[in-house]
Amino acid sequence: MAELKLEVPDDVRVQFEELFGNKMPEGMWQPLFSRFLNDELRKKLSEIKRIESIVSKSKLTEKQAKELADEVSMSLTKRLMASRSKSS
Repeated sequence: MAELKLEVPDDVRVQFEELFGNKMPEGMWQPLFSRFLNDELRKKLSEIKRIESIVSKSKLTEKQAKELADEVSMSLTKRLMASRSKSS
């Protein structure tokens, strides 16, 4: 198993101490973050699998997908520029 060393930022430590009403023992950080990291990695993996499943059914070529993404980006840019010029 890989080992990862984390430094808990003071503001996060303080929030935990406020939540639990006392100083959190050093030995509690490892299981807490280990569980958190495992949960987050499982969520991300599930999300990636879901996206891969959707993409695998797509009939768009990579070129078509890029063209569509470019069109969407251009449309959003135009809309943003128009809204900025109205608010000026």
